[in-house]
Amino acid sequence: MHNRRRTDKSRSPSLNTRTLFRVAILGLTLGLVVAVGAIAAIFAAYHYAKPGLPDAATVRDIPLQVPLRIYTRDGKLIQEIGEQRRLLVDYDDIPPHVVQAFLAAEDDRFFSHPGIDYQGVLRAAWKNLLAGRRGQGASTLTQQLARDYFLTRERSFIRKLKEAFLAYKIEQEFSKEEIMGLFLNKMFFGQRAYGVAAASQVYFGKALVDINIAEAATLAGLLQRPSDYNPVSGPESSKRRRSYVLRRMRELDFIDAQQWQNAEDFPLQSKLHGPDIELSAPYLAEMVRRDLANRFGRELTTRGYRVTTTIDSRMQQAAHYAVRDGLLEYDRRHGYRGALTSLDLDTATDAQIEQALTDFEGPKDLHAALVLSVNDDDSASLRLAGNREVRLPWNGMRWAAPFVTRSRVGDPPESASEVLQPGDIIYIIETVTGMHALAQVPEAQGALVALNPEDGSIAAISGGFDYRLSKFNRAVQTARQPGSSFKPFIYSAALANDFTAASVINDAPVVIRSSEYEGEWRPKNSTGRFYGETRLRDALVRSMNLVSVRLVLRMGVGAALRHVRQFGFMERALPNNLSLALGAGAASPLDMAGAYAVLANGGFLIEPFFIDRIELADGELIDVHVPRQVCRDCEIEVAPEPDSITLPAATRIDAEVGEALIESLDPATIAPRALSATNVWLIQDMLRDVIQRGTGRRARTLQRQDLAGKTGTSNDQRDAWFAGFNPDLVAVTWVGFDNDEPLGIGEEGGRTALPMWIHFMRDALLGAPNGRYPQPDGLVTVRINPATGALAGANDRNFLFETFEAGTQPALVSEEQLIDPFSDDSERVEETELF
Repeated sequence: MHNRRRTDKSRSPSLNTRTLFRVAILGLTLGLVVAVGAIAAIFAAYHYAKPGLPDAATVRDIPLQVPLRIYTRDGKLIQEIGEQRRLLVDYDDIPPHVVQAFLAAEDDRFFSHPGIDYQGVLRAAWKNLLAGRRGQGASTLTQQLARDYFLTRERSFIRKLKEAFLAYKIEQEFSKEEIMGLFLNKMFFGQRAYGVAAASQVYFGKALVDINIAEAATLAGLLQRPSDYNPVSGPESSKRRRSYVLRRMRELDFIDAQQWQNAEDFPLQSKLHGPDIELSAPYLAEMVRRDLANRFGRELTTRGYRVTTTIDSRMQQAAHYAVRDGLLEYDRRHGYRGALTSLDLDTATDAQIEQALTDFEGPKDLHAALVLSVNDDDSASLRLAGNREVRLPWNGMRWAAPFVTRSRVGDPPESASEVLQPGDIIYIIETVTGMHALAQVPEAQGALVALNPEDGSIAAISGGFDYRLSKFNRAVQTARQPGSSFKPFIYSAALANDFTAASVINDAPVVIRSSEYEGEWRPKNSTGRFYGETRLRDALVRSMNLVSVRLVLRMGVGAALRHVRQFGFMERALPNNLSLALGAGAASPLDMAGAYAVLANGGFLIEPFFIDRIELADGELIDVHVPRQVCRDCEIEVAPEPDSITLPAATRIDAEVGEALIESLDPATIAPRALSATNVWLIQDMLRDVIQRGTGRRARTLQRQDLAGKTGTSNDQRDAWFAGFNPDLVAVTWVGFDNDEPLGIGEEGGRTALPMWIHFMRDALLGAPNGRYPQPDGLVTVRINPATGALAGANDRNFLFETFEAGTQPALVSEEQLIDPFSDDSERVEETELF
């Protein structure tokens, strides 16, 4: 027995070894089976999901929604239009601390895993098991990118499998840097911000390259739950989340202890920032939007079109202030219409006051204010929104005579208490001196268009006092009577029909009897007077209506129409009757600017345009506008058909090649000559006289010798115009009421529209030298008798110089033929009756 026991003992170690070996083999077998099963399951799952998996390479072809952006020709942002705010940015342009913040917040092993972080999956699974619920996820940045490009956010096993497989495929197709760039441009950050660059602008008002570590951590932190973690809607949650990201950045050695502390101490911003608009030109922006909507349809605001316009930012700013100040000046002349409303200061609470000031928030530059008191020095103490107090001095309100009618105001006020009462809510405006003045929203409207006469590019445009109050663009959408601003085209027709600047026409009454006029038409001068025999030059300088009518009578309406059409007018501007002589058609300020450009550039017909080029956000050139350009050495008679070149959408052209393309385009777009150089030079010369001694003489305050132009006033002072130019710039201003009511007695082009033009041209031509109007061949200058327009005799002391087309200069007349053209003798003024 004893020996048997010993024998058993001696054999037991061998049995244990064999048992352990068998267990190990069994374990390995089971492990292998499980592994093979897992691989088989994954393989089966892959083949199950594969038919529904897109090609990862298609990520390159899926366009991100990028808004339309509109720029001036000097690169200033005018407007951003689109539901999603997105600024595409290359990976190389993303600051390292921004990338590190997202790694710390979302996926610190991003640069080492193959798209699926197995360690992260196991860690998340273990933590969720300990917590007894689903809590921590383990999606990598690549998986999140795959989900946002191709999948939904439903929580299902199949979706997670597809996400993982797609992430792996994406990792095979793209570099890590490309994936990070796609991720940071794609993801949603709340507040309509898509992509980290747009989020930087929305939350901090900064370019991405300018944000600091704390701000980068804020953006990285809010990505998990944009509605809860953004600093605007959830500042406390956002700050806690930022601290977590900063702590992780410190643990990963992305930042040192000092950087960590500085970022923790950095104040959290909780204010939204709009697009970084650098120039206000809303009427132009809407013109661009409409144009592109017609071209590109629904993708207008999603494909990332970048439009460079012809607008000059300095001139556009000048146009804005010229229209604003011109309308405010007109409005002040017609009296103060009273307070917007009044509050009882004894009972109104702070909340009610703030609400009232908010409700009456004015258009740009005008601020609602509550009158707190009227002081002994005739100033007023005012409260603005935000409980800020300012002082309104007497000089800022002494203009406020009470409004009675458009043609009459009450007596000027003698004290502030005649204008304001405590409790009144009014508008004020800040003056250039930093003081404040009483203001009101003008009821009249205005418009301004300025363009380059050499190619038609619009340099500035304003369609009204304030776009927020009225989106109707009076610069292009209105059609009003141009009145006397149309006369230069009639005089140009006269010169083409055997008249000269020295031709003498009788400025006497004309009676037109015709069924077309429903009885009699008796045109008259704005002064109500008649001036007798007058040379054409003086008639244009003094804007005599009867001379214009008699010119059209003599040359015929048909001949006048044929000539005036060469200025590019639409048919609505050209009535087929004698009212053509007085500008009784209908034209927009843009129509008038295009026509005056023919006078400014020496007789060439150009086409106004406002879009220079269209590109995509990545620089792909879509369209370049090639204007019809004045070329005096290569004149043509007929305008070419193509006015733009459209490139195939697939053509990719970098900026340098694009510039070379534009420069190499054959000039098949030469502006055609519309009028002879001699005809146009003579009209230019007469219009310079309008500035120097005629109805436009207020413009002499600009102290320039190269300005030419013409005032215009329609019937009953319903429209006031000034159209003028120098060799480099045409500008047209208009003032009127949208409902076509009269502007009031005395409101004419020279008083109402010309100051607006002067204001604009002063800024637009600042520093520019005087332009030249080279005299073309075919002109001669001779001495004439100012009374008769005839050639002056050798001994004639009463003479002046006049220029003529060669061969049209007058002959010498005898003393018996001399008359006084400015005689008030009524017997010399004969009424002409036409049937």
